[in-house]
Amino acid sequence: MVVVPDFLIKRIYQKGSLKKLENGASINLKNVLGPGFISGFNYVKINDVTYEAKDVKFIMNGQEYTSADVSEANPIAFRLGQVGTLVMSGACSVTDGVNKIVIEALNPEAGVVKLSVEDNV
Repeated sequence: MVVVPDFLIKRIYQKGSLKKLENGASINLKNVLGPGFISGFNYVKINDVTYEAKDVKFIMNGQEYTSADVSEANPIAFRLGQVGTLVMSGACSVTDGVNKIVIEALNPEAGVVKLSVEDNV
């Protein structure tokens, strides 16, 4: 199993991309590490609200992926330089000022990958 250091994982998050939505929030991820795959998202937590996998979709190159579309057997190719948007549906958890964000994703090589960052709105 590959271990990805936390300081490298944090580089995937695009600072300043956090947005309030009428029914949730969105953030951008950019692959700056190298070719890879995403085999799922366990959850995204913004401040005190946790969005479960069923409430998260990943949009990349105009295609939407839900938890039903992505698995270890059917991962999403996330190539170097690609940008994807995570859209979370549910209660809006984004506040003015500093927001704490935790993303728990799955990667076929590394297993569970956890990203913890802060962003301002």
